[in-house]
Amino acid sequence: MKFEDILEEINGFGPFQIAIIILLCTPRIVLPCHFLLNNFIAWVPPHRCDVSALDDGGLFGNLTQQQRLTVSVPAGEDGELRSCKMFAEPQFQLLANSSSSADLPTVQCQSGWVYDNSTFTSTLATEWDFVCDRKSLTNTTSTIFFCGVMFGAIAFGYLCDKYGRKSSLLVSYILAIVFGFSSAFANSYVVFAVLRFLTGFGLAGISIISMVLSIEWADTGHRSFIAVIGSLAWSAGNMLLAGFAFLVNDWRPLIMTVTAPLAFAVVSWWWIPESARWLLANGKVKRAQIYLDKCAKFNKRQKLSSRLKLDTLSNVEVAENQDKNYTYLDLIKTPKMRRLSLLTGIVWYGVSSTYYGISLNISGFGLNVYLTHFIYAAIEVPAKLMIYGFLNIIGRRKCQAGTLLITGICIAINIFVPEALWHVRAVVAILGKGLSEASFTTVALYTTELYPTVVRQNGVSYTSIIGRLAVSMAPLILLLEDVWTPLPQIITGSVAIASGLTSLLLPETLNVGLPETIEDVEKPRRNDVSSHSAESSGFVLESKRTTDTQQ
Repeated sequence: MKFEDILEEINGFGPFQIAIIILLCTPRIVLPCHFLLNNFIAWVPPHRCDVSALDDGGLFGNLTQQQRLTVSVPAGEDGELRSCKMFAEPQFQLLANSSSSADLPTVQCQSGWVYDNSTFTSTLATEWDFVCDRKSLTNTTSTIFFCGVMFGAIAFGYLCDKYGRKSSLLVSYILAIVFGFSSAFANSYVVFAVLRFLTGFGLAGISIISMVLSIEWADTGHRSFIAVIGSLAWSAGNMLLAGFAFLVNDWRPLIMTVTAPLAFAVVSWWWIPESARWLLANGKVKRAQIYLDKCAKFNKRQKLSSRLKLDTLSNVEVAENQDKNYTYLDLIKTPKMRRLSLLTGIVWYGVSSTYYGISLNISGFGLNVYLTHFIYAAIEVPAKLMIYGFLNIIGRRKCQAGTLLITGICIAINIFVPEALWHVRAVVAILGKGLSEASFTTVALYTTELYPTVVRQNGVSYTSIIGRLAVSMAPLILLLEDVWTPLPQIITGSVAIASGLTSLLLPETLNVGLPETIEDVEKPRRNDVSSHSAESSGFVLESKRTTDTQQ
């Protein structure tokens, strides 16, 4: 008796499974709202030095505001006022002639800054003056958040296997709500950074568990479909983020706005079933049968027949107990597993670094920040639908390599396109963004098919950690534009191309049976269309599948 046989009897993709997907959509919509929130709460608006201190003693007299700025703040080569410099003393001679101010003595801003609040009334930059020599702290905030996500992925990967998917999901909901709302009331940068780390820690559980839970209740034929639906929920949340930021342009209320939907997720949690696969794997047969009977009733099927009662169900998990001693070390013990781990790690680093390197850089295309973010999010939808079709036509390897290589080429093109041709730059950037999302969708599926059943949990967790590491580095790479403006694009494009070429070294998994043991990986692979039946070759194949799709 196999778990797929049970699902076949009670319908492996009916109203019960659809209800689970709907109940888990809300928390998945919240994920991009927090993962890419830094685009808005850390926005650095145009600014200049506050020169009111230079007017001590009424030196400015009856000068207009423009004249006061002319004698107080030097102009750059483009004629715009410099953001971080001011004259040590008013230079009244500049009013009489148009001579250059380049040789006049300047100092750093002495009395703070004046900000343009037309786009955002308040951001982290304006709240704590994260500009000029402190502007790196805005990107550092994003890195700290993603470090929390990385550690959360490690922790919840363990918790959901030990204590169950449903209970761990509730913990992640509560952590994300508590620390998410708390961060909106932080009165210092240090407190805010700690709370954002903990928020990311909680959200990591939602990212992992929501997709795993929906997949573990579905039959084999619909798992890729469910993965795409879950990924589309991410895109929906990404588009909503642009709307939320447009309507709520103060960083504190914005954080509360994007966190609030999790309250509905907590309410809906009561209707979410525990994974019957996990229950069986842990010997909780009676609880598993309760949920399976509920599934049958909801799907308008008969309850499990007598031959599938407790004793039979108990046999499902017997075959699974033998794989519980596998650890991360098994990923590097044998030659081909070492090679597989190295290659998938490089690909995941490239995919994550490229996606977030593009997503976190939404300026410089002649469009306002809201529209740019919305277009970046909207292009993900056709990209995901396109890649869903191509995966079963040209295969996983070509899709993975093609999307990464073309993304890298798009980034390279924009290095050489002048900023004056902003419309061309925008089109190329949007194309690259869509393809980077397609590569993310591909790698989530590809990874689960490459690793053998006995270490699939460890393999997916390992690649997820590598991906989170890359995400943590992405905001810091953007800071290198101060060294040389094109440098972040050069690095991101090079990583995309290198990881795309690396993916060509991986074996193709289209129409190839999924490996179940490490020995299956070590021996030569052979194509076998009929071997797709291996996907239903045992409960272990599915109970350990933990596809961490997003991002």
